[in-house]
Amino acid sequence: MNANLFAELSSPAVLTALMPMLALGVGVLLFLVCEVVAVLRPLRSGVLLLALGASAVAEIALLRAERVPSLVLDGTFLADRGTALWGLVFLAAVALAWVYSRGYYRENRPFLAEHDALLLTTPVGMMMMVGANELVTFFIGLELLSLPLYALCAFRRMRAESVEAGLKYFLLGSFSSALFVFGAALLYMAAGATDFAALAEADRSSPLVLAGLALVCASLLFKVAVFPFQQWAPDVYEGSPTPITGLMATGTKAAAFGFLVVQLTPILPSSGRPLVAALALATMLLGNLGALAQRNMKRMLAYSSVAHAGTLLLLVAAGMGSLDEHGAQLAALYYLVGYLFTASGAFGLLALLEAGGTRFLELDNLRGLARSRPLVAALLALFMLSLGGIPATAGFLGKWFVFSVLVEADLIGVAVVGALLSTVALGYYLRVIVVLYMQEPLPGVPAPVLDARPGASAASLLCAALVLILGLAPALFLGLLG
Repeated sequence: MNANLFAELSSPAVLTALMPMLALGVGVLLFLVCEVVAVLRPLRSGVLLLALGASAVAEIALLRAERVPSLVLDGTFLADRGTALWGLVFLAAVALAWVYSRGYYRENRPFLAEHDALLLTTPVGMMMMVGANELVTFFIGLELLSLPLYALCAFRRMRAESVEAGLKYFLLGSFSSALFVFGAALLYMAAGATDFAALAEADRSSPLVLAGLALVCASLLFKVAVFPFQQWAPDVYEGSPTPITGLMATGTKAAAFGFLVVQLTPILPSSGRPLVAALALATMLLGNLGALAQRNMKRMLAYSSVAHAGTLLLLVAAGMGSLDEHGAQLAALYYLVGYLFTASGAFGLLALLEAGGTRFLELDNLRGLARSRPLVAALLALFMLSLGGIPATAGFLGKWFVFSVLVEADLIGVAVVGALLSTVALGYYLRVIVVLYMQEPLPGVPAPVLDARPGASAASLLCAALVLILGLAPALFLGLLG
């Protein structure tokens, strides 16, 4: 195997397929060298941006390559154009989190290099997760993503809520990883291998296979905060640094659902479709009801993220036991791209508002914000409308694709109930707009002070523009898939 692996790595096509991850890995090493050598420290930000840019260029080259190897690394990693598209999503999520983190940290500024090194590691794990062609490779990617996130959640070490968030995420995440390993071991016992080709040929009515698939799926459902594993999300989202909260809501969700929809869904037995659909609808219901009761913006968006995870899980139900005959992969990718720019923009604005103090994360303290900060209020209102699925936004078309897939999969009843549950979300999204535009400011609450952070402001405007472009001209994105 080693000889074949070394021969494979000498192939230009294989190196092209692995170049996005190699660029990030080299970037992390160079970043750490710049941190150690005092003379090179001013180059750290340039090295990080260069690594992200080089990885993005490599993904684009993979998209445009005439010949793309389907499987590399002795068949353990799937490197195709679909994987490259997912990789660009991950890079965008990390880049937005990095831009919004500039100037966000004050008391932890001396440790900012640790933050950036950890942040640059996360897309490597995401790419390995979505491209994994067998369970061990996926687990390595999962841990490459999870371990940096545990530390990043607790990065504001001077604040008790941040440390609590990191510890809670670490403890529950470790339990989730244990579930995955145990499930993978059961699947190996049943199929004699961990690759998905062997798992697809295994007897999926076997109790051993069913137990293994259930444990693996439970681990993934924890990562995306699906019922009954959603309890950790509000506390962790609220306590974590806001740019990292945005990354968890977008990048982590995209990596886990990318693997679920692309790799795992076709081998799941179709007999489990009613159970998955019920879990998805229960997740949407609990997420929306939980968000309705919140007055803190981060907790509200955390419950909102739970509801969006339920919507995406409907695609898993639609695609179970089939080879994506209804376009579940395309719908998941479009939905997550729209959600990436919408949620990242919303969390980024909250990070800007935190410059005036954490009290501006409370809904009541945002009353009348349109008068004092009209641009911030307009952008936040747009992101709320997109999250609620209002037409002319990316969120509307994302949900339309999801329910179209359900109808094509003969899950019409599920689609109707899901659409009705989605309308519940308008209750708390529109409430934010009412607070911003239709209510008087509270007496004694000054207008929030915003840091002069041109990068974060430009990122918010870019997110808003892409939300509108995806909603009004979806062909520009769908053309990339053709």
